Amino acid sequence: MHRVLVIDDDASIRAAVDMILRYEGYAVVLAADGSEGLAHVRGDDALDAVLCDIKMPGMDGLEVLQGIHALRPSLPVIMVSGHASISTAVSATRNGAWDFIEKPLDRDRLLLALRNALANRELGQTTERLARAAAGRHEIVGSAPCVQALRTMIARIADSDARVLISGENGSGKELVAQNLHLLSSRRDKPFVDVNCAALPNELIENELFGHERGSYTGAEQRRAGKFELAEGGTLFLDEVADMPLQAQAKVLRVLEEGRVSRIGASDSIALDCRVVAASNKDLQAEVAAGRFREDLYYRLAVVEVQVPPLRDRGDDVVELFTRFLAHFAKRYARTPPRPDVAVCRWLTTQRWPGNVRELRNLAERTILLCNEPTLQLADVNASTPLRVEPCEDVFAIDNFEAFKDSSEKQWLLRKLRENGWNIKRTAELLGMQRSNLYKKMERYALHPPR
Repeated sequence: MHRVLVIDDDASIRAAVDMILRYEGYAVVLAADGSEGLAHVRGDDALDAVLCDIKMPGMDGLEVLQGIHALRPSLPVIMVSGHASISTAVSATRNGAWDFIEKPLDRDRLLLALRNALANRELGQTTERLARAAAGRHEIVGSAPCVQALRTMIARIADSDARVLISGENGSGKELVAQNLHLLSSRRDKPFVDVNCAALPNELIENELFGHERGSYTGAEQRRAGKFELAEGGTLFLDEVADMPLQAQAKVLRVLEEGRVSRIGASDSIALDCRVVAASNKDLQAEVAAGRFREDLYYRLAVVEVQVPPLRDRGDDVVELFTRFLAHFAKRYARTPPRPDVAVCRWLTTQRWPGNVRELRNLAERTILLCNEPTLQLADVNASTPLRVEPCEDVFAIDNFEAFKDSSEKQWLLRKLRENGWNIKRTAELLGMQRSNLYKKMERYALHPPR
């Protein structure tokens, strides 16, 4: 139920408006003057709209409007006056009034103005929620020094048109960096267009980037804009740019040099205004040396180079990310997120994570789907994770007792070391074994933590 404050010094007007609004299902709060009205605004966070008379003794409506705007800028105010004039209406609008209606009040006009004001406020609130949600999805999480340095670099270069080359392993978050560069720039309200150069066949990538004119080739039945055009005013993200064929590289270079693009089959070109951000999981300088990437294009793209750290270099950030992913997927699947115990946290920080953040996210989703306990233990993680281990030897195929003992002991120690995150001291204590003895057995069986 929407809550509306009515400020008017005329008791009969207050009573009439109160009756109209309550009949329509609104909750109504009444105030006899401006001071009382502002007191309600200060103390009632549930207010959704205000109806305020202009001509009142003491504090007039325009002063009240200014006070409301200072306290609650997003609260819509509809001004009401029996002495309306164009100058008064203009003044009210300039001071932030949503609408201006005259007395005697027309019921339909009043309700329409109120409905429009409330709808606009709800739209603004929805937009704000979506913006916050989008910002949260694109947040770069972590407090590791390398992550703090990355955020600092992004903040410094985001609001510029400098081209950026982002390097990093698969799954480390290169696209997330590109999205942050866009969202923190003055281009944030324009399109962010991404192109995965590795996912497009060689014969289609030019069509995807530059578009085509109708009839330019068999099957081109209508004109189609390319990604460069679609990113007008915004950001074009060329992901895995090292996989772009050399012929397409030459044409991209020309577009960057001239600031213009030509559709396939077109006789003229189109001026462009988009920022280009590229990314690669390969060493582009090595690709240049090997003749697989144009040196001149490399220097066009790499005005600023940003290196995204792999997950294994981020220390305790892994635990924070994992916990956030658990909460995210628990909400998606309507489940309660488990709390990782100490052994799980230790294990998370000792893994190599070749798939980086993407691999960690997948683990969190599997965990939510398969674990029903309030506390997440390492056995639960292992149960949901395809461990990278050698298959256990078939003990029943072993011919002699000594070999059987060695094989069994090796597998048992390997399991215990993994469960304790390869913490030698803790493993030895739990097994009731001297650390020196455990080290000897690890050396004997070639048991080493993952690298």
